[in-house]
Amino acid sequence: MSTHSPEFDAVEPLPATAAAASTPVDSPVDTTVSSPVATRRLLPSLGVTSLVLFATYAGLIAVLLPLQVTAIDPAQKVANLAIVTTTSFVFTLFAQPIVGAFSDRTRSRMGRRAPWMIIGAAVGAIFLAGLGSLTSILWITIFWVVIQVSLNALQGPLSAITPDRFPRSRRGIASAMIGIGTMAGGTIGVIVAGQFAANIGIGYTVFGVAVLVFTLAFVLLNRDYSSKDAVHPPFSWKQFFAGFWISPRTNPDFAWAFAARFLFILGYFVTFGYQLFILTDYIKLSIPAATSAIALLSLASLVTTLVSVSLAGWLSDKLGRRKVFIYVASVLMVIGLAVPLAMPTLTGMLVMSAVNGFGFGLYMACDTALMTEVLPGGGTAAAKDLGILNVATNIPQALSPSIAAVLIGVLGGYQALFIFGMIAVALAALVLIPIKSVR
Repeated sequence: MSTHSPEFDAVEPLPATAAAASTPVDSPVDTTVSSPVATRRLLPSLGVTSLVLFATYAGLIAVLLPLQVTAIDPAQKVANLAIVTTTSFVFTLFAQPIVGAFSDRTRSRMGRRAPWMIIGAAVGAIFLAGLGSLTSILWITIFWVVIQVSLNALQGPLSAITPDRFPRSRRGIASAMIGIGTMAGGTIGVIVAGQFAANIGIGYTVFGVAVLVFTLAFVLLNRDYSSKDAVHPPFSWKQFFAGFWISPRTNPDFAWAFAARFLFILGYFVTFGYQLFILTDYIKLSIPAATSAIALLSLASLVTTLVSVSLAGWLSDKLGRRKVFIYVASVLMVIGLAVPLAMPTLTGMLVMSAVNGFGFGLYMACDTALMTEVLPGGGTAAAKDLGILNVATNIPQALSPSIAAVLIGVLGGYQALFIFGMIAVALAALVLIPIKSVR
């Protein structure tokens, strides 16, 4: 495999190739740049790579970084952690669409996605190896920003593999495999990170090496076609930045999909992020009991999510439908969020977690597939456009703690969280209705 660095086009446009004119109707990507059809090993490769990536996200964010910040200044740990994570959020918010836009135009013997995936994994691994030795919040923030941008530079092109290589009829199972990896990775990452609580530096290095090794394995096992002869319009910074605005008037299905994802994720995370406080202040558990209960709630949610995401991905492809599964997911989420209102007990929280987990699994299995089917131009700028859609995931997660604080403080307590979540999820289902290009 060549190690040539990616090249960006700034040359005169070439005529469309004959291959583009003969692109099959059910082709993964309708463009002059093609990728090999998915092989049998691509599905498990996507699942495993997603698992390692999201295990790294979860292990770093939930365990290792808070421990490192606490060790530096226990009295200011909350404020310092907020500084680090908020700063990185600002820098990484648009990392995926920007890297995705360059990825879509990349010319290399390795294809469009592989160079960026390798660069992102390598830079992330290098900075993770150095993060554990830092004792300054300033330098931790700088390293953390680089790490998060690098991992997002890996994640964006990775997400474009689905529309690149899978026809629409198989994107449900591809989305399900990514969803399984994401959910399992989140749980495994926290468990693994916990084993390195006394050796934070080693923990960072282990995650960094794992990301790099599995990314290289993915690229080697699932080689892309060369994009050295790809046809692109002449590069223009004006057009480059203009490409991040996708007009709702000319691409209404994309706009509705963006709004639906934003609302659904907001409805889910506005309660998910406050589980500990819900258990202590609303359910009235002691802090030790609440800490133990969170693990139980996570397990209940994980089991039902893995079951539903597996079934929904397969069934969605078989029926050729996406929206109906998201409608069912929204109904289940509304029901689940209503349970603690009627049953403010640990049992009620367990029921909510199990029901919401099943609903979230249905959503994950079909949402990503649906997103790949509303991309402008049939997915000719898949990495950039999917990166824009991922902004609809990042912003509500970042906003949910502030919204939750206002709801609790102004609208009368934790009941307002559940009601707000129910309304947001219901609206997410409603804004899917106008989408015409996906059943």
